[in-house]
Amino acid sequence: MTDEIWKRDEVDSPCVKLCAIHPETRLCVGCYRSIDEITAWSRMTPDARHAVMAELPARAALLQKRRGGRAARLSR
Repeated sequence: MTDEIWKRDEVDSPCVKLCAIHPETRLCVGCYRSIDEITAWSRMTPDARHAVMAELPARAALLQKRRGGRAARLSR
């Protein structure tokens, strides 16, 4: 018996199991997808998945900025 019947030619999900939505960007802090993209992922075509995957590296920069930390709280 071979495992070939279980192999699928799909774009893997970028999920890293760190699921939390950033309140300002509305993107997941783990995979950088929007809620709509996450919920539609299983129904997306391979081309649509590739398009989302291509955008994810640019979205990472949206979540990398510091939010102020201790210095910002002290300056209030």
